[in-house]
Amino acid sequence: MKPDKVLSMLGLAAKAGRVVSGEFSTEKAVKAQKAYLVIVAEDASQNTQKMFTNMTNFYKVPMYRYGVKEVLGRALGKEMRASLAVTDQGLAHSIEDKLKQMLTTE
Repeated sequence: MKPDKVLSMLGLAAKAGRVVSGEFSTEKAVKAQKAYLVIVAEDASQNTQKMFTNMTNFYKVPMYRYGVKEVLGRALGKEMRASLAVTDQGLAHSIEDKLKQMLTTE
C-alpha cells in the first residue's frame, strides 16, 4: 500500500496544532469560521455525516468524506475520530488538493 499523503499532511497539521478533531470541536471550529476544511470519516454515523454536510454547506466550508475513524484518529495521534477540521488556510488548501488528486485517480 502506498503512503497516504492526505494522512501524512493531517499528521503534520496536527503536530502544528492546526487541526481540531471530534464532533464537538469540529462543529465549534466551523461555527466560529475557523475551519477551512472538514473531513468526516466514511464510517461515521449517518447523523454525523448529515449534520456536517448541512453545516459545511451553510458556512461554505469544503467537506470531504475520507478514511475510517480509526485511521483518521491514528493520523492525528489520537483515538478514533469521526470528524476533524483543519484550521490553517494554507494547510487546508494543500490537503484539499491531495484529496482531489486521490479521489480522481481511484
